[in-house]
Formats: sequence, structure tokens, C-alpha cells
Amino acid sequence: MHQLFDAVAAISVQGYDEKLRVTYWNTGSELLYGYTAAEALGRTLQDLIIPQQMQNKVITAHKNWLDHGIEIPATELILRNKYGHNLSVFSSHIMYYSKQYGHEMYCIDISLADIKRAQAQVALKDNLLKSVFEATPDLFFLLEENGTIIDYHAGENKNLYSPPIHYIGRSIAEILPEKVVASVQAYSKKAMHQGGIVSFEYELSTPKGPSYFEARIRCLIENKQLVVIIRDISEQHKSKELIRKQAYFDALTSLPNRFLSLDRLSQMIKEMERLSKKGAVFFLDIDDFKKVNDSLGHEIGDKLLTEAANRLNLAVRKTDTVGRLGGDEFIVLLQSITDTYDVISTAKNLLDIFKKPYKIGDKELVLTLSIGISLYPENGDCASDLLRNADTAMYQSKAAGRNTYSFFTKEMNNIILRRLEIEAQLHGALERDELEVYYQPKIDMRSGCIVGAEALLRWHNHTLGNVPPDEFIPIAEHTGLIVNIGEYVIEKAIHFLFDWQNTQNTDYTIAINLSPRQFRGDGLVNFIKASIGTLNIRPDQLEFEITEGLLISGKSYINTALNQLHELGVKLSMDDFGTGYSSLSYLREYPFDILKIDRSFVSGITSEKKDLDLVIATIAMAHSLGLLVVAEGVETREQLNLLDDLGCDIAQGYYFSKPVPAKEMITFQRTGHSRTQ
Repeated sequence: MHQLFDAVAAISVQGYDEKLRVTYWNTGSELLYGYTAAEALGRTLQDLIIPQQMQNKVITAHKNWLDHGIEIPATELILRNKYGHNLSVFSSHIMYYSKQYGHEMYCIDISLADIKRAQAQVALKDNLLKSVFEATPDLFFLLEENGTIIDYHAGENKNLYSPPIHYIGRSIAEILPEKVVASVQAYSKKAMHQGGIVSFEYELSTPKGPSYFEARIRCLIENKQLVVIIRDISEQHKSKELIRKQAYFDALTSLPNRFLSLDRLSQMIKEMERLSKKGAVFFLDIDDFKKVNDSLGHEIGDKLLTEAANRLNLAVRKTDTVGRLGGDEFIVLLQSITDTYDVISTAKNLLDIFKKPYKIGDKELVLTLSIGISLYPENGDCASDLLRNADTAMYQSKAAGRNTYSFFTKEMNNIILRRLEIEAQLHGALERDELEVYYQPKIDMRSGCIVGAEALLRWHNHTLGNVPPDEFIPIAEHTGLIVNIGEYVIEKAIHFLFDWQNTQNTDYTIAINLSPRQFRGDGLVNFIKASIGTLNIRPDQLEFEITEGLLISGKSYINTALNQLHELGVKLSMDDFGTGYSSLSYLREYPFDILKIDRSFVSGITSEKKDLDLVIATIAMAHSLGLLVVAEGVETREQLNLLDDLGCDIAQGYYFSKPVPAKEMITFQRTGHSRTQ
């Protein structure tokens, strides 16, 4: 009631106890009589506003009301303000009993001079309140302390999912779900005890589907009533859920994204530590997925990733997590592992369920996984270590031939550390003059004479010592350093060829390996043109060795570069034939001059029939296509004689010489080899 009186400043309301001492003095009283509440509280009515001639009459009337129940009638009175001025008011009186003050009388005074204005203000406020209700989408309820609904206001009743007649006078327990009722009761108690406004959110099943609401509760302590304001926040809830999903879930697959996956990994570690149990982290990478994107397009690639995510979810328990780290990389978290065989079983299941053919439109594709596995706590006790170690193990699976799984070991970690150290030292190796080109002679099988050499890069680092090419070349390829290094090799090899021919007065050829990375852009062909033009070297004295892996990508710029090299007049050699995809169509499609048999087949020709048969078939096929055949890795006299019998054209290997520096190669001599020698 005080809150109501405080809100209506146009009306003077005073409260008096049984001795006519002021217990309540509202703003209207301050404005009408000039006394502040602080000045008025505790003083008697007659001391404040009753003129001397009226005091006995007022005291008597008040006593008669208390003792005999004779009410003081509403009437016009002449009272006085703080400054002694008379005021004409219309005064009404009420009496009620409170525990705090006993009987209290409230005087409600209205200045007759301002009555019309006061009435207009009241009407304005009433209309304003109605307008607020109509313009506000919220629902306003007034509840008894026990939860009985006694009133409501709403701009539109369509926001109520039951007509008002169905719940006015009823308890919320009768019309709301049990879970929501429990929340209302709990927060109502909170509002009554702590005061102010408390709020909570809840969900309701409505005719239009699940809807979400926010309830705000304020307790009217004096009245023991509750004001409850309900707002429909379904749209905000959808937006919040969308933002949460975008922040924590992958947009394409709806799997937990990298951020959420790592958070769940951290939570799993804490839980496994608390329960003294083991967990496992699977790092998954789709084999050759980039080729799918490049050849079939990103739309097909996205559909494959979505289907892959669905399959991965089917292969694990509901308590496990499948997440997408990015690109074609996924993570699987297994918790509460009792046996390593459980991990192996899951890994096999993932491989099996993944490689079943994917049907995308009219296409049927088969994809495989490479999986790396790290175990908690054996391989790490924090999320970053476990993820890094699983990633390391995944690369071990790649190296093992893909479509398999590998567990992390300390040896793998040492390999990664070695790789990082090599990468760090490789930057600046050219500037520090640590790289050197060696040469391995190539021998004509018929004459036994040297016809050329292969340029092979060597690296001696002041920290790492001699680093094998099979260690640093892939790293140079991955980092892009191979482009500058490749130009260095080409330039050195051409200068060596110039010096070698002038020293021996003989024509030779130099074979140089080309990296796939060197084919990007148009710099390769232009650089070769400029290099041979400077020293007047004939193009046909250069051989460029290319692996089959370069050709499978099918990039247009590779085709263009190979054709430009062919038109330039240099020779093209297919290197390591038989170890890659070995598509014979490459020999038909590209202008190769030479086919080079890999050392792995040469080493087995004297002991393995399969290797011998493959070499026989390769030589026959190459000659039928007009290609020269070079056998690398010749190490014994028996291999040499057999290759000679099979019609191989050129040989190189340790039987003749290991790769040597330029100075040694220039002075290297071989008297010859013949069938009778």
C-alpha cells in the first residue's frame, strides 16, 4: 500500500498511530503541507497541520473511532501548512490494525484547488499503464504467496497458451509442468527472502512446439503477493544456441570443433585422473583427401566429410567424443579404457567402417584413414601433449603405407624433434654455404664408358653433421625451401657440366632431380633457359628426373611445364619406376625420353624371380616405346652382367662409384666394360 501511495504524488496520504503520531508521510504530503517525511514522522497530527481551533475536535473524533467505532466522515477541511498558510482540502480517513503500530489511521487529503489537475494526472497514469501493457509483449501475473493466480495483464491474449478464464483463481501447480512449478516455487522463495528481482528461464511444450521463456519475480512483501513477468525468449534462445553452435561446433559436420574437442579432452583427463582410469586420443587423417578436392571439387569433398563424420560417430560409444580439428583431420576421445585391446578394436572398427564405398550422386569412392593413437597417462598428462603425440603417431601410419593405425612411442617423438631441428637448421643452409652437389657416374652398358652423371645434393651442418637427403629433402619440399635449393642444384650442375666437358673434351649429360614444388609458377623453365644460355650448354645434355607422384596430381601447370621442357629440348626421365602408381598411361601421355628402374628391383634381380620378371618386362616395354633404360643401385658384378643380358642401356651404382664431389668426378676414369671383360 505504501508503494502505491508513494507512486501517486498528487495525493497527500498520512498514517497515524493510536496517539495521532505520524507513522507514514508520503511525497504528496510533503508537496501539500511542506513538511518532509523526516520532519513529520513521530510528531502529532495537531502539531503539524491542525489549526488551534480544530485540535480538540479532531482528538475527540479520533478517540470515538478507536473506542466506539464511530468513523470520521470524509469532509472538507481547512488545514494549515508548514508556513502557517491555510489549505482547503477534501479529507478521507481509513483505520486498520497492523502488528507494528496497532491501530493506524490513514488520512487521504486532496487539495481542492488542484483536484481537477490531480484527476487528470491519475487518468494519464492509468492510461499510460494500460498503454504499457498493450505495447509490451510480456505477460504480467499477480500471485498469492501460495501460488494462486489472482490477476494478469497482457497486451494480447494470444501470448497466453490457455485462456485467462482457465487459470485465474487456480494455482500454478495445476497449469504448469512439475519441473517449471518447482522453479517458480524455488525462485519465489528466493525473492521473498532476499528482495529485489530474481529471474530464471524455462522451456514449455506449446501448440507451436518447444518455446523458451524468461520469468522475473518480485515479491510485494507487505501484501504477501508476487508479481511475475513472463517474456517469450524463443527467438533469443535460438540465436544464442546458434551462436553457441558456431562457437563450439563445426559448421559442416556439426561435430565439436577444435576448441570444444580440446576442452573435452582436458575434461576427460581430469575425469580419468579422478577415477584412476585410462583414456585414448585418436588423431585421424583421411588419406589423399586433397586429391579428391582437386579432382572432384570441394562440393563433393564437403559431402564426403559430412558422411565421414556420420560414420565415425557410429563407430564409437555414446560416451566418447568425435570432433573435427579442421580440413580432413578428426579426433576421437575414448575414456575409461580397461584394456589396450579395446583401443585396438576401436581402431580396427574405424578403419573398417570408413573404407566402405561412399556413394555421392553417381560416384562411388573408397577412402581410407591413417590413425595415430596416444594413451593417457602413458603418453602425456595434458591435452596438448596427448594431441601432439597422437598426431606424431598418425604420421607414422602415413609412413607405414596408410590405411592403418599406430601407437605413439618415444622413438616417434625423437623423430619429430629431429625433424624440427633439421627444419630450423635448413633455413639459412644456402647462405652458410653448407650445401654441396655430388655426382654419381652413369655408365653405358655396351661400351663401359662414362656417359654422364646424376647430380645429388649433400648437406653438412655445423650442428647436425651430415644430414641424409631422404631426411632433409622432404622437409625442404614441405617448407618451400626446395625452390631455392633446386635452383642452386641446377646452377651448380650446369657449371660442373661445362667444366667437366672442357676438362675431358667429351660430351656428357647431367641428370637433375626436380621436386613437385618447383613446378609451381613459370620460374622453373625460364631459369633453366637462362642457365644453359649463359654457358652455351646444349639442352639435350640435361636430363630432368621426375617421380610418378608428381604426375598423379594432374595439375595443368605441371603438364604445361613438362611440354615446355620438352620443347626446350631437354630430356625427361621417369624416376623410380615401379615404386609408385606405375600408370603406363603416363608414359604415353608425357614426353619421356628415359625410364629409370628403381634400386629396390635391381637389388633383387639375382635372387627374386618376381623382381627379375618385372625388370625384364620394364626394359622390353620401355624399348618398345623408344625409351632408354637406366638401372640405378647396381652394386654387384652379377647384377651388372644380368642387366647387360636383359638389354639395359645405362647403369649407375656403388659398383662403379658412390656419389663424389665435383673435383673427384672430373678426374674419375673408367676404362670400360664389355661382355668379354
